[in-house]
Amino acid sequence: MSFHPPEQFNIADYFLDARVREGRGERTALITDAGRLSYGQVEVLANRFGHLLRQAGAEPEQRVLIALPDSPAFVGALFGTLKIGAVVVMVNPELKPDAIEYFLNYSRATVAVVHRDASKAFEAAASRSVHLKRLLVVDDAEWQERLAAAPAALANFPSHRDDPAIWLFSGGTTGHPKAVVQTHTSFANTTECYARHVIGYTERDVTLSVPKLFFGYATGSNLLFPFSVGASAVLFPERCTAQVVFEKIARHRPTILINVPTMINHMVNDPGAARSDLSSLRLATSAGEGLPAELHGRWDKVFGVPLLDGLGTAEMWHIFLSNRLGRIRPGTLGEVVPGFEVKVCDEGGSELADGEVGYLWVRGGSRAIGYWQQMEKTQQGFRGEWFVSGDMVSRSPDGFFSYCGRSDDMLKVSGKWLAPQEVENCLSQHPAVLQVAVVGVVDSSGLLKPHAFVVPREQRPDLAEELKAFVRDRLEPYKHPRVIRFVDVLPMTHLGKVDRGKLRSGIGN
Repeated sequence: MSFHPPEQFNIADYFLDARVREGRGERTALITDAGRLSYGQVEVLANRFGHLLRQAGAEPEQRVLIALPDSPAFVGALFGTLKIGAVVVMVNPELKPDAIEYFLNYSRATVAVVHRDASKAFEAAASRSVHLKRLLVVDDAEWQERLAAAPAALANFPSHRDDPAIWLFSGGTTGHPKAVVQTHTSFANTTECYARHVIGYTERDVTLSVPKLFFGYATGSNLLFPFSVGASAVLFPERCTAQVVFEKIARHRPTILINVPTMINHMVNDPGAARSDLSSLRLATSAGEGLPAELHGRWDKVFGVPLLDGLGTAEMWHIFLSNRLGRIRPGTLGEVVPGFEVKVCDEGGSELADGEVGYLWVRGGSRAIGYWQQMEKTQQGFRGEWFVSGDMVSRSPDGFFSYCGRSDDMLKVSGKWLAPQEVENCLSQHPAVLQVAVVGVVDSSGLLKPHAFVVPREQRPDLAEELKAFVRDRLEPYKHPRVIRFVDVLPMTHLGKVDRGKLRSGIGN
């Protein structure tokens, strides 16, 4: 299974305009606390954004940087950019000026669309950009007047199916993120393979997402996927807490919750969890980090909503391994999504037997063009039809994949491979552990040993030794953490994942 679009293909038409042509123009597309927008209204909004982007100097194939909170304006800017044949670059609207300057210079964006609340930081960075023609500040009175005066109709640019459509950002825990250049075809292909044939989105669904739209995971699950079938997406600008998620679910009654392990942990541990009504949900998804079986079990016990863990990458746009309704195996990533092929290989590229841990190789119709201005890394990761991920996995004889960690996080301890997630999963089962991350640290003898950083539920003098013994009793002795450090919070990367690089560099500080 794969999707083969015509040569002239623009995903603004595929995801948005086609719904209006189908007669779904009056259906609700977006839901916010302030009200609802129909597909017809979103189409007009996108058309008007497209006109204003053109007036600002954006041209086909040029990059438009979008730094907006989750709102109708984000959706209008994204589809408006695609409609004029330009390329969307999505970034966190809360970036600091030095990070903004990096993204402006790296992307060479000619136009940036930002919210008025973040305009000062972007103006400071924009003054040092040689490529930016115009900074569009939305949601102030002047912008609303200009938007209302723009034409409501706009002919889509005749994009080629292999043209760049959206930049996604990928990166480890150190250094600047690198751009993954994805095509129009990729977004439609994963929609057909995963959204329709695994999750089964229908026009009756209402989606709500914990990660924000500038994350590729949410761009798909909480915008493109529901739009592909005429469903509705709930958008809210607030930062997520368990209380915010519970309140939005109670108010908007979504049927699909797009979640991440960190928030799953917060939700199951929230004092009001047992009183929260999640009965509107037919399923929830999890991605972005490994989901421990123990945490999955607590979710099932507290909420009873089917939770589908999966794995995707920016380089293959979105999920290609997933559990599915009726075939959920906690502690695994599930099975291969139809339309993709996954294999487990050693360092030389030879396929490994079931049960062995190796590098994840994946191919399918959603493979990116490559990394922007990163030819060496492109050649390392993109090998013919295949993308070689830095994820380490194993496959069971019946086709379920288990996540073992990132290759650069794997530890060689006492001559044996150790997956940090295995130790993290073990420690997560201890009642005193709220969150945990395990990294490798070179000791005074020059040997690599596992260290655990723990956010505890409770503190007591003997807890560190108790946790070490807890691991020794359940795993092979060499896997126990030699040092346990207690912290208030775990540092996070720009993608919302645990920043293992900061943990490693923070040793001794």
